[in-house]
Order: sequence, then structure tokens, then C-alpha cells
Amino acid sequence: MEGEMDGKVFQTCQKSFVQVQNILDQNRLLINEINQNHESKIPDNLNRNVGLIRELNNNIRRVVDLYANLSGSLNKSNDVSSEGDSSGRPTHKRNRPL
Repeated sequence: MEGEMDGKVFQTCQKSFVQVQNILDQNRLLINEINQNHESKIPDNLNRNVGLIRELNNNIRRVVDLYANLSGSLNKSNDVSSEGDSSGRPTHKRNRPL
């Protein structure tokens, strides 16, 4: 059971980190485009930046949410693993760094 829990936690972490990295990669592209538009001083490009900045802000919110969910999952997993075995005795599980 404990091994299954560790596997699920690992999969959750891995999935979240991949999602975060994809969003951060997208943000890098957005920031580059925003900078180019700003430097061009072309009115249409500057107007386009409004939407790009909104998208960037939404992406940042998504990253924050992903990290919050990940933190909650890790805390929940840690709570379950520290509740003890079926006899009610505490288990002495060593926490490994991620």
C-alpha cells in the first residue's frame, strides 16, 4: 500500500512539474513577443500586448494553482503515511527529498 501511495505521489508530482514547465516555456515566448512589440512602437503591436499580458497573467495564476495543488497533495500524502499502521501504532517512515 505504501509503495502504491509513493508511486501515485511521484506520478502526481511528475505530471504537475511537466505542466508547469510547459507553461513557463510558453511564458518565455509570450514575454519575448511582448518585448518585441513594445520595442517596435507600432500601435497595433502595442494593442496586441494587452491580450498577451492577460494571457501571461493567466498562465502565472495556473502555475500558482498547480504548485498549490501539488503542495496539498504532498501534505495529504505525508499525513496518510504518518497516521500509523493498521494497529494504530505510528510508522517510522523516513521522508525522502524530492
